[in-house]
Amino acid sequence: MIRHILLIKFKDIAAPSDINQVKDLFEAIPNKINGVISVEWGINNSPENLAKGYTHSVFMTFKKEDDRQRYLPHPEHDALKATFLPLIEDLVVFDYQT
Repeated sequence: MIRHILLIKFKDIAAPSDINQVKDLFEAIPNKINGVISVEWGINNSPENLAKGYTHSVFMTFKKEDDRQRYLPHPEHDALKATFLPLIEDLVVFDYQT
C-alpha cells in the first residue's frame, strides 16, 4: 500500500466554508477514483505547539503504486487542486509504502 500525507497551512483568506468544501472534495475521492482505498481529514490538536502553522492534514491510502500514478493526473484530482491550491499558504506532501 501507498500512504500519501498532506500537511496543510491555509491562507488567512480561506473561510471555514472554503475549507469544508476542500474536505468534502478530498473525502469524495475514493468514490471517484479506483484504487484510492481511503481518505482521512484531520485538524491539528497537538498540545506540543510544534505544527509550525500547519492546521490540517489529509491521509490517503492507495492500494498500489499504479493507483497513485492514476490519481495524480486524474481529472478529479485536477478539479480538487483547482479549488484547493488557491487557498493554501504552504503544503507538505510525504508518501511512503507499507
